[in-house]
Formats: sequence, structure tokens, C-alpha cells
Amino acid sequence: MESVTESPSRLAWRVTEPLHALVYLVPEASEVYARAGLDPMAGYFAARGAAFGEAGPGLVAATFYNFNPAVIARALPAAWSTVNPAQMIAARLEIADRALTRGLGADTLAGPEVAEAAGLARTAALHAAEIPSGRPLFAAHAELPWPQAPHLVLFHAQTLLREFRGDGHVAALMAAGISGLEAIILHVAAGADSRFLRATRGWSPDRWAAAAEGLRERGLLAGDELSGEGRRLRAELEATTDRLADPAYETLGERGCLRLAELTRPLSRTIVKAGLLDTAGLSKAASERPHSG
Repeated sequence: MESVTESPSRLAWRVTEPLHALVYLVPEASEVYARAGLDPMAGYFAARGAAFGEAGPGLVAATFYNFNPAVIARALPAAWSTVNPAQMIAARLEIADRALTRGLGADTLAGPEVAEAAGLARTAALHAAEIPSGRPLFAAHAELPWPQAPHLVLFHAQTLLREFRGDGHVAALMAAGISGLEAIILHVAAGADSRFLRATRGWSPDRWAAAAEGLRERGLLAGDELSGEGRRLRAELEATTDRLADPAYETLGERGCLRLAELTRPLSRTIVKAGLLDTAGLSKAASERPHSG
């Protein structure tokens, strides 16, 4: 066990998150989506939105929050003429299976550490499923069937925990009066990858510039950087998001959260070192699609 300055529940989420996030970025995703007749961004919207069934762009844009709704509207509901939600749910598990196997190796995935981590993450996710109110994207995913292989149990559990946290983050942003586009701009001002977010979220330069100017007028940006008030707001948003995410991990307690982080840290480090979180491929694919204002 290790001594940490962040809360054990945040540590457990942060350290384990690469095992979920890779599904959006690995080349296996583009390959699987292309086989289904979808480009990478359409595949992303269909695969993550499949938990809602054959959802249209309105529901997906509302719950994904920071994407340009017009970009989503180019993918949905058109994708459902090519694939169905069950196929996309299976496709995402295939992507995770192939990528995790490539990145970590079959022997590691069959080992006791992955099985133990999967059990802990599943316990937290099942506890979260008892308190789904106000978390629509999480609730939809919580109704999906559980896979059987331990590494896919771990992936699915982290997906649920990520969506539980994400729904809470959207609530925090809304309460603070921060739109999806404004949230991205603040994230970039805090050091996030501007190229990736500009390409994948689909906002035009004019819309981006207008929103940034609005944030300057509110005192949240100084030039293109966070102002003091902007830093304060960002810290407040993260603290609120952490607080809203904490209930999912209560059943693990501090010891269980630290143990989950201890088990997944070397797995996530291997994934990162192997380049499975490289954003370049998706950035390129997204930049080739036209913006819609």
C-alpha cells in the first residue's frame, strides 16, 4: 500500500482509467469500426451510445456533453442503418480484448492480479448500480450484461465507474454554468491536448474563439491561460466531481481502493509505455471530417 495525497477513490479511478480509455484510441478500434462500415468517429458515437439502444443525436449529445451536436448528428442515427446496438456493444468488447491482449499479453491477463483487480472494480461498479439516479449514461451502461473473462470484467467495471464519474462531472459543470465547449477550452487552458480536443469535439474555430472570449469576459481566462479565478473554478469542479464519484467506491473502503490502484498501476503503466493511449490516429481521423459550426 502507498501513502497518497489524493483521496483513495480518486486514485483508484485515475490509476485504472487507462485500461478503459485505450478502447477509444487504439488502431483496433478503427479496424473493427471499418469492418462494420463506420469511420472512427461514427464508430465511437455508436459504440459508446449503444447502451441507449438506437439513440438519435439529441440524447447522445446531451449526455456526452462537450461534442458539437452537429458532428454527432452526422453519425447518428445513420449508423443504425449499418449496425445495431448489440453489434456495437460486442465490437467495443472485441476492441478491448484485442488491445489489452496486445498490450499486456495473454499470460498477464490470465494472472491472479487481473482477476483480483476485476473483482474489486466489479464490486464498486455493482455498488454504484444501486444508486443510478441522475446519471443517465452510467445507468444505461449498468444494464449491459457482464463479460466473463477477468480482463474484460475489469474493462467493463472501469467503464461503468468512468461513466458514473462522468455523469457527476457534467452535473458539476452545469451547476457552475459551464457549457461543454467552455469546459473543453478550460481543459486546454489547464494543459490538455488542444489538437486532439479541437479535432475530435468538432467545434469550428469561430465557435471556439467566441466561447473563449466569453470566458475571458467572465474572468476565467487571461489570454489563452487560466486566470486565478479560472484555476479556482477548475479546482472546485474537480473537487465536486470527486465528491460525486465517491459513493461508488464506498463499498471498497480505503484499503480496497488502494489495493485496486496497487494492482492496476503496473498494468496501466505498461499500456501507456506501449503507446496504446496515443491520440494521433483519432486526431487525424477526426480532423478529416468537416466541422459544423
